[in-house]
Amino acid sequence: MVLTKEEKADGPGYTSGQLDEKTPIDSDLGQSDEVGVVRDGIAVHPQPTADPLDPLNWSTFKKHVILAIVMYLYFMFTYITTTTVPSFPELQEQLGISYSQVNWTVAIPALGLALGPLFWSSLADIYGRRIVFLTGTLIAFVATIGAAAANDYGGYMAARFFQGFGVSPGATVGLAIVTDLFFEYERGQKLGLWVLAIDTGLLAGPIIGGFMDLVSADWIQWLTVILFGALLILEFVFLPETLYPRNHMLARMPLENPGGTDIEKNGIPKDDPCEVELKRTTKLFILNIRPLPGMRHPKPWDSVLRFILTFKYPVVVIGVLIYCFAWYWWILSIITMIPAAYVQYSPQIQGLLFLGLLLGTLFSEVFMSGRLSDSIVTKLAKRNNGVRQPEMRLWLAYPAALLSASK
Repeated sequence: MVLTKEEKADGPGYTSGQLDEKTPIDSDLGQSDEVGVVRDGIAVHPQPTADPLDPLNWSTFKKHVILAIVMYLYFMFTYITTTTVPSFPELQEQLGISYSQVNWTVAIPALGLALGPLFWSSLADIYGRRIVFLTGTLIAFVATIGAAAANDYGGYMAARFFQGFGVSPGATVGLAIVTDLFFEYERGQKLGLWVLAIDTGLLAGPIIGGFMDLVSADWIQWLTVILFGALLILEFVFLPETLYPRNHMLARMPLENPGGTDIEKNGIPKDDPCEVELKRTTKLFILNIRPLPGMRHPKPWDSVLRFILTFKYPVVVIGVLIYCFAWYWWILSIITMIPAAYVQYSPQIQGLLFLGLLLGTLFSEVFMSGRLSDSIVTKLAKRNNGVRQPEMRLWLAYPAALLSASK
């Protein structure tokens, strides 16, 4: 049986407006060999629709407000692990623990950061990005209150773990939001800013924590409570759902005559969103707790399975291990030894020791990353018959590796 365009969009046995989370969706829906919207002669990915509710069609201002919120959470991702480092001596005295034990107060939230994405990632593909961000930030907010009020080592460590677990959606779910909002040719710069947030949090944490220690070690955590509270408000007010049923909507609200349309010269014409009754993005309930309609959903445990399956690919495993060692383990091992190595300095001076690393990170992102990466990929894609490949972004890694090794 040959289905009409509307029947194919809604799925067999469904009519317009009846699509829900159980509807079978054709994985090739809305895809064709025809060249669609282009930029500089290269087809953009993903292809936009004529739907004003499509995140790709939102205003530049709105997209960057959302990006700023994602960066805020990703900043907190590492900020919570390192901001307490200058207060290690006070924590030792307050909790009655050794220096080795106080080091574990940095490792435990890092464990929450590592395990959290395995839990949150699939849920974000089922229920949406917004509810996962709100739930995670709320968990981190409550856990930070617990850490500020803790009087014993066990309670403090439990609170620190849930701090990391709650903020962990900033990694995988934050990355998903960035890819929901921006075309592939924009992502070098946007992901560069996203990565800058985690680097800044790692290095700004000890600087801010060192000066908060002038008040007390507890106030380092109370300031973090305030930061999470402000973030929670921003997410609730300014973070809409960005997970979008693109395949379904490409069939229902395609661009008219998209072939060869240049996105920068002509823009994207938009239709009336009410043409399709399917609830999506900003039309969803303010706290959506149901699977988003119009798309297939993974099982809650699929993110764990995908993680295990990555070990089939040695190149990926080696790359991940090198990144984890060179970035997180190496820097954290140095950070946690600062109070012991420079015991003669005050916590404020110890925090300022990270200022050079912070300035170097900012400089490299502005001049040696995002936009430069996008420019290189565009030039290489033109030489490759208009096809972008992920490996084209690796060229900037080589001088960075040589520069780091030379130090």
